[in-house]
Amino acid sequence: MSESALIGIDLGKHTFHLHGQDKSGREVFRKKCSRAQMMRFFGNVPSCVVVMEACAGSHFVARQLMAMGHTAKLVSPQFVRPFVKDNKNDFVDVKAICEADSRPSIRFVTPKTESQQTLSVLHRMRESLVHDRTKTANQMPGFLLELGINQPKGSAIMKRLASVLAEHELPVRLTVLLQRLHDHFVYLDEQIKALDKELADRRHSNIVACALANKLARIAWAIAAHHTQYEAGPDALSA
Repeated sequence: MSESALIGIDLGKHTFHLHGQDKSGREVFRKKCSRAQMMRFFGNVPSCVVVMEACAGSHFVARQLMAMGHTAKLVSPQFVRPFVKDNKNDFVDVKAICEADSRPSIRFVTPKTESQQTLSVLHRMRESLVHDRTKTANQMPGFLLELGINQPKGSAIMKRLASVLAEHELPVRLTVLLQRLHDHFVYLDEQIKALDKELADRRHSNIVACALANKLARIAWAIAAHHTQYEAGPDALSA
């Protein structure tokens, strides 16, 4: 196993399949192991290149391997699929991952940091909440229409639900259900606003960094093009 120049991993929830090969592409070993066994294995082998498909959990594994001194590379699954030559199984898949890595035209995915993964979760949560809020807002007019009350779709009905219920006599139980749906809409809206605030707070530091980088680029351009010093205008001074 010490001869391995490249090790491929087929990631799973509980079991992992490894395929090792030397610099010439000759298979050195293949093995199936648990997560704990895999980490012990990589902790005992010399530094090498480790390649796997970019999927759920791959960024975490890549960070662990890089901390051990290995070079972790992630390949998009769409680039691995053409190299699956035999009947599909885990060892065939991991061999295809190594085959894809050997191609010079293959583009790799950069492993994400914990901060980047956290931001990704935040965006996906917001997207899911927005979808649920839209669905909830569109349910209300549908329920009212079943009782002969015609209202336009969208969030406007949520703002005037109290007046609509006051204008029409509806069963008490139905009124309670519609109010519960309204409360759910308000909850979703509050959650979205809270996430929007988090995104705005995170974006603030990025905006400052981009503005500084932009200013430095203008200074460099002024010096290179005109051999003069960059002079900030009154807007920049006031900022």
